[in-house]
Amino acid sequence: MQKNLTKQIIITVMLLIAVIALFQFSDLDIFIQNFFYNFELKVWLIDKDEPILKFFLYDGMKIFLILIAVAILFSLVFLRKKRLIQEYKKGLIIVLLSAIFVPLMIGSLKAISNTPCPCNIVNFNGVYPDIKVFDSYPKDFIQPSKAKCWPAGHASGGFALMALFFLFKTPKNQKKALIGALIVGWSMGSYKMLLGDHFLSHTLITMIMAWLIILIIVKLTQFKQRQET
Repeated sequence: MQKNLTKQIIITVMLLIAVIALFQFSDLDIFIQNFFYNFELKVWLIDKDEPILKFFLYDGMKIFLILIAVAILFSLVFLRKKRLIQEYKKGLIIVLLSAIFVPLMIGSLKAISNTPCPCNIVNFNGVYPDIKVFDSYPKDFIQPSKAKCWPAGHASGGFALMALFFLFKTPKNQKKALIGALIVGWSMGSYKMLLGDHFLSHTLITMIMAWLIILIIVKLTQFKQRQET
């Protein structure tokens, strides 16, 4: 299992590098984002202040993900002697650690990347130049504030649920858990794309990073378990 995880981690790292390079050296992000912006009215496909979608795909989803993490923590602390909790303890720990560290690490990258959102750049009536993650700003450009749009922080919480794959025992349930997590993550990510807060690359890269972090958590968890036995 450790060797298989190592192989998966290496493959995921290579995929992450390839995807970052694809969007760094192409205008694919701009091409796709053009479909979500009305250039005549200068508005995005979804209004950021629309209350129903904002609740279900932003505020409500954040609360839902926090409640999942709190429920798991509660189970591991106060219900730890229950047979069901003992049986799924390892998977619950992996999900809890993923729920903490995936958003934390993605958020840390957002804080230092200084990459603008689609709504910030001149292509979509903003003031920032189209700067990708490894680009430098023009010397004559004065930033109004530090940009914090890469990778996609909001969707990271949804993609952290991919750790549910390691909670379930059967391939059928693992597949269902992974598909469900991807639906949640992409629903959150697509919402932010349609209102101009993120490019496709931000969400796609967040998904791959989240899976990489989860794999590392699983590997470290299994390593610790082997050391204790």
